[in-house]
Amino acid sequence: MRMRITGGQVFDLERGFIARDVCTDGGLVAQASGGGETLDAAGCYVIPGLVDVHFHGCVGEDFSDATPEGLQRIADFELSQGVTYICPAGMTLPEDQLTAICKNTAAHRRHNTGGAEVVGAHLEGPFLCMAKKGAQNGDFLHDPDVPMLERLQAAAEGCVKLVTVAPEQPGSVAFIKAAREMDIHVSVGHTVADYSTAKAAFEAGADHATHLFNAMPPLAHRDPGVIGAAYEVPGVQPELICDGIHIHPAVVRLTFDLFGKERMIIISDSLRATGMPDGEYPFGGQMIEVHGSRATILGHPETLAGSVTSLMGCLRQAAAFGIPLADAVRACTYNPARSIGIEDRAGTLDVGKEASLVLLNQADLSIRTVVFKGQVVKG
Repeated sequence: MRMRITGGQVFDLERGFIARDVCTDGGLVAQASGGGETLDAAGCYVIPGLVDVHFHGCVGEDFSDATPEGLQRIADFELSQGVTYICPAGMTLPEDQLTAICKNTAAHRRHNTGGAEVVGAHLEGPFLCMAKKGAQNGDFLHDPDVPMLERLQAAAEGCVKLVTVAPEQPGSVAFIKAAREMDIHVSVGHTVADYSTAKAAFEAGADHATHLFNAMPPLAHRDPGVIGAAYEVPGVQPELICDGIHIHPAVVRLTFDLFGKERMIIISDSLRATGMPDGEYPFGGQMIEVHGSRATILGHPETLAGSVTSLMGCLRQAAAFGIPLADAVRACTYNPARSIGIEDRAGTLDVGKEASLVLLNQADLSIRTVVFKGQVVKG
């Protein structure tokens, strides 16, 4: 299918939003459309499909349940929200359940049954520390274990793209180096690491920081911790949960200014309760309760358990906080794509990239149309 999308303000990585046409030929962005359908984007921003590298589920389903039907429902919902590439996150669970998650991911990728593309898996656990486990289940925490990671990557048929580790745990530096040799990006998170320990982890090859500020020590003037270490290593990309609950708007603005638009990644960290009514839901062997936009561990209202906001909702929230829209879009598209190594085909609307894009109404950033690999799937 060939298509020409005309009349919109198109996201450009270097120039922000510019007036130009976007042409497709089959599933790719093309120099010219050569005829075919015309899609009117007047009054719209035209942005790349979003890329979420850290979320757990939605519409009552959780990635960690490892069911084919659940993963399909997740992929379908995410695509309806303009999130075209997903790298869902598993929880701190026993190895047999982590293996099931990895096998389910590999099988889904083989069968290619529609919805957002599952580009990989993020192992957010179990290589975390007890003191900053957050909503993770402490019964299943595990020291960094290279043979275990090798087994999980084999079960995933090579599609584990990201693993979170607390670098103060025994064997972390060797684990980080081994993970990079397996082409797995390493994120520092759920940690009490001090500045020196975190800096050593980043210098060993960790290049990502899991939901910055959450589940780690704060930035202090005599102990800069993970945040200060991440800032000082240019290749490190920090995640922020921009749901309006996890991070104060002033801190969102400060962090974008500190790290720069080139490094920031917005994530949703969304749970199975996303797209569902208030109530109680299972999560990683525990129960959570949801009231409005806030999800907490049942009986522990002080412990946040993730978000109930989609990545598109987080993009809108970041813009409402005063982040320039082009910077927020970059943090939801190109930057996360680069963080897991898929920027050669996703994250921008350059010629030769996959034609996955979203038309957002300029008035309120609502979705008018979603195009996935050259096909209109919504609108």
